[in-house]
Amino acid sequence: MTKVVGFGAGGHARVVIDILKMIGGFEIVGLLDQDQSLWGSEILGVLVLGDDSQREQLYQRGIHSAFIGLGSIKNAEPRRRLYDAALAAGFSLVRAIHPRAIVSESAIIGDGPMIMAGAIINPAARIGNNVIINTGAIVEHDCVIADHSHVATGAQLAGAVRIGESVHVGLGASIREGISIGNGSIVGAGAVVIEDVPERTVVAGVPARVLN
Repeated sequence: MTKVVGFGAGGHARVVIDILKMIGGFEIVGLLDQDQSLWGSEILGVLVLGDDSQREQLYQRGIHSAFIGLGSIKNAEPRRRLYDAALAAGFSLVRAIHPRAIVSESAIIGDGPMIMAGAIINPAARIGNNVIINTGAIVEHDCVIADHSHVATGAQLAGAVRIGESVHVGLGASIREGISIGNGSIVGAGAVVIEDVPERTVVAGVPARVLN
């Protein structure tokens, strides 16, 4: 039984806890969060122990595995910081891949992935570290998704799409084959992307247009 702690106690933590319980073999010892109002509360039966100052103590107790319990919508940086802090403290990030996700044997999956129910990752896709592939999202063959990015519920990436670091692909968005999305960009919910998106750009609409 692997003892694991969650860094972040947001709504995203509920989904990860649920996945780890379904996979089995994990004892989730608690969650850490900076929001003092959450301390002492429970999320799906898992206690919020306190803030990040407890990392070292937990590690010394022999808890060396962790997950990131914070999602991302518009800003991936808080999630990236938690991931970096977990690694710096010596923790290994667990693989939270839902049993009802479909992941090709030839897909390459990085460190600390979170792949939700009904997600499909097809052959030769490459998924970076600390990436969320949310419920029912489709990542087609030969796609590349860089670190800390989030492909939201029901989003669809056609073949050979390239997603940069810390990108958010919104709910139900669709990205045409071969398109590249630059680092730090946001694809709005329901957008249909048919042209490359530069770095740190927000696009939305059908077809997607630049908003900033």
